[in-house]
Amino acid sequence: MSDLQGDVQAAIDELVEKGVERGLQVAVYLGGEPVVDAVAGVADPATGRAVTPETPFYNYSVGKGATSAVLHVLAERGLIGYDTPIAEVWPEFAAHGKERATVRMALNHSVGVPGIPLTTTPEDLCDWEAMCAAVAGAEPWWEPGTAIGYHAYTFGYIVGEIVRRVTGRRISEVLLDEVAGPLGVAEQLYFGMPADRHHRLAVLEDAPSPEPPPEPPPGLPAELPDLPMFRAAPMSLMPTAAFGNRPDILAADIPAGGKMSARAMARLYSALMTEVDGVRLISPERLREVSAISFEGVDAVFGNPVRWGLGYGIGHPGAFDDPHPTTFGVPGAGGSAAYADTKTGMAFALTKNVLSTDFTTATTISDLVRRRLTG
Repeated sequence: MSDLQGDVQAAIDELVEKGVERGLQVAVYLGGEPVVDAVAGVADPATGRAVTPETPFYNYSVGKGATSAVLHVLAERGLIGYDTPIAEVWPEFAAHGKERATVRMALNHSVGVPGIPLTTTPEDLCDWEAMCAAVAGAEPWWEPGTAIGYHAYTFGYIVGEIVRRVTGRRISEVLLDEVAGPLGVAEQLYFGMPADRHHRLAVLEDAPSPEPPPEPPPGLPAELPDLPMFRAAPMSLMPTAAFGNRPDILAADIPAGGKMSARAMARLYSALMTEVDGVRLISPERLREVSAISFEGVDAVFGNPVRWGLGYGIGHPGAFDDPHPTTFGVPGAGGSAAYADTKTGMAFALTKNVLSTDFTTATTISDLVRRRLTG
């Protein structure tokens, strides 16, 4: 496996040298053991501070993998069931016909509340009580459980408030006590990150924009099309470097995303499958349920075919036609990704600070690892 470490290191060094990436981490676990822990580049170009394996990166939806893991640990202990109505622990969520919506529907993105108010500001996102009230009081876009659509921001508040109602503690506290702490990554995995630790974070930057689109022909409207995704959140909250570098956003519990190292996420995914230094998060039986297809169809928000397990996308990127998918995980806007493969026992995570519009880097490095492990 030392050769695999060397191959990954060479590949990410080249990406930095070519200017494709500024700083990145790659971590791979196999059967509960680390086989790759590689870093390259700088975390902060202004100071030249180098990326280390412990450097946390703000990763957008990659954090949903940790959010789901917290809930699964609670389910493992019998504190919540997947078919429990959300309103049973959070009565306000029953508004507008959502009384039969279940925890399972929240996890597989079929609960029907994919949007936040279009007046929502970054400051609002940091107000837990206000956001949960808005989500609970929302009218569902469809009858819960009948369609599927990505819950970009609302997933974190729904699952996080379920956790709070069940435990009486913020999800960031439960993450520390039940997941990050036991796995030895308490300083590498956060939702809300204390302000006195922000200096350790990688600084995000946006990838150079592609050529601007040509002007529309005369007579055609120039405004954005009326796609559902534009009704799910205001454009001011779309993932950008400026948004992800804000101190208030970094300090807040917004568990649709998180602040993490690749090592922390690879350890987490590995511990969902097997023991990692004596820690296993869930049973083999629960792993099978979590990683099986729970709902699939055309995403009602983004329009693409999707398969969801319980909190995780199912299937390796680019292999949607696989009839027996064995990978589960969540990538994030900007190009970072983390997932596990139950067939091989491999857990993979890649974090980076240049926010790209695609997953080329993650796919390239992931494919390299998969070829080496299966070849």
